[in-house]
Amino acid sequence: MNETVYSILVWAPGVIFAITLHEWAHGFVAFLHGDDTAARLGRLTLNPLPHIDPVMTLLVPGLILATSLATVGTPFIFGSAKPVPINPNNFRYKRGGVRKGVAQRMAMFWVAAAGPCINFLLALACAGVLRVTLAMTAAPPLFLVGMLLAAIKMNVILGVFNLFPVPPLDGGRMMTAVLPPPLDRTLASLERAGLGLVLLLAFSGLLGKVLSPILSGAIRFFVGMAVSL
Repeated sequence: MNETVYSILVWAPGVIFAITLHEWAHGFVAFLHGDDTAARLGRLTLNPLPHIDPVMTLLVPGLILATSLATVGTPFIFGSAKPVPINPNNFRYKRGGVRKGVAQRMAMFWVAAAGPCINFLLALACAGVLRVTLAMTAAPPLFLVGMLLAAIKMNVILGVFNLFPVPPLDGGRMMTAVLPPPLDRTLASLERAGLGLVLLLAFSGLLGKVLSPILSGAIRFFVGMAVSL
């Protein structure tokens, strides 16, 4: 029980800020392209509370963490926030320039890409803080080191997982934005069933076999930036 509580305390900050900034980035880039839907609904904020979903932000990550500790003894966690509302019809486009549909596609690509990109930037920032912390003292606080390592892992997991090219994940929406008709509509049609398909692949172990080498390599890269001499 003590180990579970400690793991929750170590992982919680990384989970909350990873998913909060992930969703904020989507809304912010959409705002830059002319869509103020997230701002009007109070979702263009760094305050985690408006982004928290009771099930996907709190319950599911807690259950995954407890299950991973009880079964394999290694903490693992994954969660998500409430998706930030985006209205592509509000995206600006220059008349006489690219067509509106093309402009919307380009904007939607960057809106989708913003989430994973900010997670990788956060992983880089945490690696920098960890490097400074380790350099400043021979006996750094273990809780702080664990929290920064967990934040690096969480941001890498969230960033890589969301690049998987199946809607409604960000990678799927990026692919939809660049594919020509009718392939774009075919991929977009998976929006409702896509998350269920991804979860099915995850529980079957197939997704893990595909992503594990990528996740391991990316985590080693960011952690290596912090601990390398």
